[in-house]
Amino acid sequence: MTSTAPQTQLQLRSLIRSSGQLELSLVEIPVPRPQPGEVLIRIEAAPLNPSDLGLLFGAADMATATAAGSDSRPVITATVPPKAMPAMAGRLDQSMPVGNEGAGMVVATGDSTEARALAGRRVAVMAGAMYSQYRCVPAVDCLVLPEGVTSAQGASAFVNPLTTLAMLETMRAEGHKALVHTAAASNLGQMLVRLCAKDGVELVNIVRSRDQETLLRALGARHVCNSTSEQFKDELTDAVAATGATLGFDATGGGTLGADILSAMERAVLRSAASYSRYGSAVHKQVYLYGSLDSGPTTIVRDFGMSWGMGGWLVMTVLQRLGAEAIGRLKRRVADELTTTFSSAYTREIALADMLRLDAIDVYRRRETGGKFLLTPNPPGPR
Repeated sequence: MTSTAPQTQLQLRSLIRSSGQLELSLVEIPVPRPQPGEVLIRIEAAPLNPSDLGLLFGAADMATATAAGSDSRPVITATVPPKAMPAMAGRLDQSMPVGNEGAGMVVATGDSTEARALAGRRVAVMAGAMYSQYRCVPAVDCLVLPEGVTSAQGASAFVNPLTTLAMLETMRAEGHKALVHTAAASNLGQMLVRLCAKDGVELVNIVRSRDQETLLRALGARHVCNSTSEQFKDELTDAVAATGATLGFDATGGGTLGADILSAMERAVLRSAASYSRYGSAVHKQVYLYGSLDSGPTTIVRDFGMSWGMGGWLVMTVLQRLGAEAIGRLKRRVADELTTTFSSAYTREIALADMLRLDAIDVYRRRETGGKFLLTPNPPGPR
């Protein structure tokens, strides 16, 4: 397939220098030529997920950010606090591309049958370096978007959908029957509400405002607990008891919320305990930390017996464990339900250069519920 791409493109890069300075910039790089099993995608949409922002800003104190360069080639610099530098050691002095996933049009292909079959198709992909104007990837990694689905609708076809599906796969594999989820009004949280309703899985949603309560109840969520309520712990225990949830996924990471979930699970189990044990219940309770919305320490007050677990959970690790056949099954489901169960909503579209404006950074780095941004490196092309 003859390429319609230019010779060079712009790509967003994040660099943390050994001196303790973060530098965000747009660099001009060659547009690659696809090898036999590859396709070249003209990127039309890519979401700003929390994991992307973590790589973009690193441990920099963005209150120190300053802008330089031009309108078309802005440069942002900020200071990384000395105490945070050890955590950045693995990426120092490396100019790193950003962006986990996105969607766009295949504008050139390699010579393999699999690659040529995607010529002129709109596809989604999770391949890294998606905050670019073009991306060359293996054809087998692409998810062909259904007819009529736009790049904006397909941009978030991987991270959030596969995370929610992997949560249910984890639940079933470990013998649990219901879930507790925090930051539940997020795009991912809303997706999980729809998925659990469709699959008949009981779900306890933890939010932090009345507006978020209203939002989830309007989606049909049955159990919504507001962490700012004075009765939060009692309400959480009631919801856990009603659902039988013994597995939680915590997007906050820091603070006491993970331990609060374990405590509620223990209290719920003890309501029907036949006798007292100084070791607590024998029912295993598990909380996985899968996000870092709270970057502070994780605090555990052990009032939930001895049968419990708390640890990290990464969707890519879970998917690798499931294997290629299961991943294919999950991806097919995402494609089938991309505009229903797995739909994503965005409040604002933003161009590459505009991502490096201080006023825009101040908004999207807050990661507020209902404030998800969509990057548009190129305007959508014809179908």
